[in-house]
Amino acid sequence: MKFIYKLLATALGVGYSPFAPGTAGAIIGCAALWLLEEYNLISTTTTPFLFISLIVVTIIMGIIATDKLEPEWGKDPSKVVLDEVIGMWITMMFVQFTWLNVLIGFVLFRFFDIAKPLGIRKLEKLKGGVGVMADDMLAGIYANIVLQIIIYFI
Repeated sequence: MKFIYKLLATALGVGYSPFAPGTAGAIIGCAALWLLEEYNLISTTTTPFLFISLIVVTIIMGIIATDKLEPEWGKDPSKVVLDEVIGMWITMMFVQFTWLNVLIGFVLFRFFDIAKPLGIRKLEKLKGGVGVMADDMLAGIYANIVLQIIIYFI
């Protein structure tokens, strides 16, 4: 069972990247979005209920997996990148999938995830998997708001 937790938390092993695992996790989030959109499985705009459901289920699984792995890996381990995947998905919620939107969303999400302004850092201090997921969820919300504003005005 621990293998499944590790596979999930590391986003299919991406979290083991020796260089910028968080950025790699966000890139995997973008790739997963592309696959979902390309094969008409779930859309960020035309099937938002399914997309939000996917996010909620993934958050719950991420919290459980991180809680199970923290005793071995320590608090908020860099190998856990499912939170970046979730943050990227939240960034793209209700946003039309274009490569320009994804690129802008990616930059915005990484900015908020790394800089941790506006209360994001406080969420990081929550215990266990909730803290690991919550800060990236809020970074994704902020990135989504800014992205929506940019799209509206451009």
